[in-house]
Amino acid sequence: MKRVLVINGPNLNLLGTREKSIYGEKTLADIENMLKEEADKLGIEIGFFQSNHEGYIIDKIHDARGKFDYIIINPGAYTHYSIAIRDAIKAVEIPTIEVHLSNIYSREEFREKSVIAPVCVGQISGLGSTGYLLALKAVCML
Repeated sequence: MKRVLVINGPNLNLLGTREKSIYGEKTLADIENMLKEEADKLGIEIGFFQSNHEGYIIDKIHDARGKFDYIIINPGAYTHYSIAIRDAIKAVEIPTIEVHLSNIYSREEFREKSVIAPVCVGQISGLGSTGYLLALKAVCML
């Protein structure tokens, strides 16, 4: 059985109330429940973590070694500048898929660059909560 850890970064705990026109109406709990249902169908063990703190996210990535086979991460704003999260993903050598609810390439210029993407096996951007489902399904094909 494949084991997947889903990590969500800063402000994603506010989904459903924060800038609905960009991030949609689903809450983080809604997304987690949707992923739990899909993981059950796919025979995948799944875990969830959200933090607004960079160090906690790094600690969780480190702790995933030996416990999870894949990581799905939405680093939020850390996408654009957290070399520390990038280095943690690279160091643990767990295949990671980066997910973004919005299309980061059609927003402000500073959001167009991901320092995380080069150490990930792939990136899904702009498909709303469906992006998480696609990442989970991609895990089955890796």
